[in-house]
Amino acid sequence: MTIHVGANHPAAAEKALSRAAHECQPINLKTLQIDYSDEFIKTLFVQFALKTHLPQLNEIIRNTAQDSSRYELNPHLSLLYKNVSIQTRRLLARSIKVPFSEVSFDSLKAVRCVSPTQSRSDVEAWRVVGTTELFG
Repeated sequence: MTIHVGANHPAAAEKALSRAAHECQPINLKTLQIDYSDEFIKTLFVQFALKTHLPQLNEIIRNTAQDSSRYELNPHLSLLYKNVSIQTRRLLARSIKVPFSEVSFDSLKAVRCVSPTQSRSDVEAWRVVGTTELFG
């Protein structure tokens, strides 16, 4: 799940992860539905309810990294990155039933990625630049 998208500053990302790890507890999110879009990075995804802890976590990361990007928080977990027809996306979304009502996230990763991500090779170029557990 993406919490923040900002500039490519690995040192700032590491500092932001460290602060978030100490100030935030693991996050439990309610699943809403399987959905789809025409965006490559949201071909097919699980949509989550926005919980008050997420904007707080986003703000901690944004402030610590001193990043002013205009990323709009929309909690989802991508299931598929692929260019497929709208009929296929619709069929896939209707055929999948989420087997749980809530998902727990207990760690964070900072990922350097191509922006905008538009292809498989873009996704394969992503690199984890930092990781941490949430303790709160």
